[in-house]
Amino acid sequence: MKKRLPEIILFTLAVVLLGIIVSRPVGVVDEEVAEPVQEKNIVEQDSMYGIVVDSLDVEHYIVENHQNVSEILSNFNVSMKTIDRLAKKSKDVFDVRKIRAGNSYVAMTKKDSLNTIQYFVYEKNATDYVVYDLRDSVEIFSGTKEVKTELKQTAGIINNSLWMSIKNSGADPFLAIKLSEVYAWVVDFYAIEKGDQYKVIYEELRVDGEPVGLGRIQAAWFDHREQPYYAFYFVQDTVGDYFDLEANSLRRTFLKAPLRYSRISSRYSNSRLHPVLRIRRPHHGVDYAAPRGTPVEAIGEGRIIKANYSGGAGNYVKIRHNSTYTTGYMHLSRYGEGIKVGKQVKQGDIIGYVGSTGLSTGPHLDFRFWRNGDPIDPLKVESPPAEPVDSSNLKRYNKHINQWKEKLDDITIDSDPVKDPA
Repeated sequence: MKKRLPEIILFTLAVVLLGIIVSRPVGVVDEEVAEPVQEKNIVEQDSMYGIVVDSLDVEHYIVENHQNVSEILSNFNVSMKTIDRLAKKSKDVFDVRKIRAGNSYVAMTKKDSLNTIQYFVYEKNATDYVVYDLRDSVEIFSGTKEVKTELKQTAGIINNSLWMSIKNSGADPFLAIKLSEVYAWVVDFYAIEKGDQYKVIYEELRVDGEPVGLGRIQAAWFDHREQPYYAFYFVQDTVGDYFDLEANSLRRTFLKAPLRYSRISSRYSNSRLHPVLRIRRPHHGVDYAAPRGTPVEAIGEGRIIKANYSGGAGNYVKIRHNSTYTTGYMHLSRYGEGIKVGKQVKQGDIIGYVGSTGLSTGPHLDFRFWRNGDPIDPLKVESPPAEPVDSSNLKRYNKHINQWKEKLDDITIDSDPVKDPA
């Protein structure tokens, strides 16, 4: 049925208006408007997955729920005999039973009336894939896509949490974890306050033009309680680390906290009402409330001098780091692998998991710190710094950080609280 003239005019105006509103890449000219592809996406390019595809139709699909390789290939008229041979031959490269719903696959077919499938490509994840060559005899090989890095930046003021602030800025929220690892030795991320600020220049990993993860943080600035901390990644003697403006390492002998996800439920005190005994007595430690099973890390290198059940402390690990400092970890649900008296541990080793053993009202870690045998507040420990940039590398370091500092200082922070709702 032919359209009436007014309808044709309205349709034309709508198309023109859409062309004005939609942003298009500079230099791209469409000769005609293509019909939307609903069931498949045919890509025009010279090669993919190491295969020349200029004579093939390339179709992208998603594995559906309960779909297996047999069903997928049957849709392309592949015989059961060929499918069985493919499954058996694939075992040393990839077990086809592990094909997962939601993952992508690609079918490459001849440009003829039969659309005979030539290649079947299954993408195990964003970077790794398996190619099944179905042309003559089944040949199978795996490959990895090229991962490119793109420099990104983000900044913000914290109203609720670093995670939410970064997420609301449009950046990958996992950047919060990377940032906390850079500053783990100088900023207690369980004591971040509203109003703390940050700027980060980091690498975003991309495959086929799409973001797939995070690379390295190149430079950062974090203002915690109005105390600014710069961090610059620098490599010397083939080893990379983060240093500040004065070329001092951001690493310290001790981590600021022994676990990553928690809140402080009770602080160091000489007179605290015990939640179980209901009497006042000293609490020479910091309680970190966290879900049962949260990994607990050794805050520094040392030797385990205690690893057993100890009355009200429950499952208990104690580490002597040197002649001056000792730390304790209480109420553990269980110990880390191989944890026993006499074992030497490194900073970051998992020594146990949060629990509620001993005198405890709920899952938490009671963390203790001793200096020369006397208890001290873990939140007030001044840890000596690691080695600074070597003097022979100072000139190169200063030249390196000047460019990054200039870029950081040029980043403006959006103070709009709507971007990080409380």
